[in-house]
Amino acid sequence: MSEPYVKPVHLKLKTHPEYDENWVQTRIAEDPSILLLGDLELRRREKRQPRAGRLDLLLQDPSTSRLYVVELQLGATDASHIIRTLEYWDIEQKRYPQYDHCAVLVAEDVTSRFLNVISLFNSAIPIIAIQMQAIKVGNKVTLVFTKVVDELLRDVIDDDSDAEPTDRAYWEKRATKETVGLVDQVLEIIRSMDEAVKPKYNKHYIGLEKDGTVQNFFRLRPQKFGLKLFILLPQTEEVDNIVSEAGFDTDGHDGGFYRLRLTKDSIESQSDVLAELAKRAYSYYWEG
Repeated sequence: MSEPYVKPVHLKLKTHPEYDENWVQTRIAEDPSILLLGDLELRRREKRQPRAGRLDLLLQDPSTSRLYVVELQLGATDASHIIRTLEYWDIEQKRYPQYDHCAVLVAEDVTSRFLNVISLFNSAIPIIAIQMQAIKVGNKVTLVFTKVVDELLRDVIDDDSDAEPTDRAYWEKRATKETVGLVDQVLEIIRSMDEAVKPKYNKHYIGLEKDGTVQNFFRLRPQKFGLKLFILLPQTEEVDNIVSEAGFDTDGHDGGFYRLRLTKDSIESQSDVLAELAKRAYSYYWEG
């Protein structure tokens, strides 16, 4: 027998006498995974910033050590909170340059005006906007989070004919020599399919080329503690199962790409799976 239907009630947190910002902060601090950014851990809460107030939450991905600078806002987004989010991100990434940082703005209502503003910053700064809803069902209250602006690097989504070129030394300085070396390992897997494929170093990612022609079915972004791989494939149950069964650390599928976080061990142990994904992506890139 099915459970009885209960109509949900949407709560406005900004004006609610009980469920305030501190309550939201506590819920996220208890379980950061509710933000749908992965299995994150709490590093600091209400972290004091020099001459800039307090950072609501500092979260970290334990598998990559990446830090998420999180600013909360009840009600609709406004200019001051966007500026504060970017300011905290700038302070933290300058204070700890050895870590990769991402700015996160969480608000009840990400308005269309500020959605456009955030999207503009998003082309140059890793920033995510998340809209939250407080919903009461019966005598229970829950929070629902929806990502409305993802950390989509413009050059990763678009054709890279206008991407600013760099070189290997740039990436070894931005990431590490070891993680740039992981790019070489992935390229060896791809070259088993096509020996002429070479890396194409751009400012925001490392793409692929052959005989001077872009072939970005695989795009790679070395980080301080691993390698982020973008695979150009439509999301299907079959590919979802391949990625899941291989045990890859994944950021899911967005903007047309499967997003995997790779390490030396995962590349070596799952080279056959990566080769299969490369074949599928290559075919999709050229044949659609």
